[in-house]
Amino acid sequence: MLLDLFLCFVQVGLFSIGGGYAAMPMIQAKAVEHYHWLTMGEFTDLMTIAEMTPGSLGVNCATFAGTQTAGVLGGTAAVMGVLTPTLTLTLVAALFFQKFRESKVMLYIMRAVKPICVGMIFAVLITLSGSTYFAEGISWAGLGIGLLCFWLLRKKKMAIPKVIGIAAVLGLVCFGVL
Repeated sequence: MLLDLFLCFVQVGLFSIGGGYAAMPMIQAKAVEHYHWLTMGEFTDLMTIAEMTPGSLGVNCATFAGTQTAGVLGGTAAVMGVLTPTLTLTLVAALFFQKFRESKVMLYIMRAVKPICVGMIFAVLITLSGSTYFAEGISWAGLGIGLLCFWLLRKKKMAIPKVIGIAAVLGLVCFGVL
């Protein structure tokens, strides 16, 4: 189990370069669909919690998924897995930085990677929206909170922590927790 967690999150770290937003589809494919370590509901909660807590999305997800699956050792194995490719690639890149600095090939690669990452994030957004906003019919309260947060961030330029706090309070009120 620990080796599976490590290797799974090595793949996440390798193909999402450190486990940022591009890690979401890989984590969904591996932890939810392939290994069944998490349900789709737990994955949605995981993404929410990982976004709200400090640190890399990949590390936060690895910690949660690994701990959920195999306790503290599982969390440690998953975190080490997600970090190993990034640390290795960073070390190699640092060794050859001057050689790659002026390379046109590297510039072309970076131009290709950016839209691919945006597309992967958009795919996860669609998947999570289906389970969040439309799971049991349209959640008008959830949709309204999401639109309000978008408006506060884009039009009012409100700080992200304030918007998260507003969304949390509205969620607690609208969904009957308070």
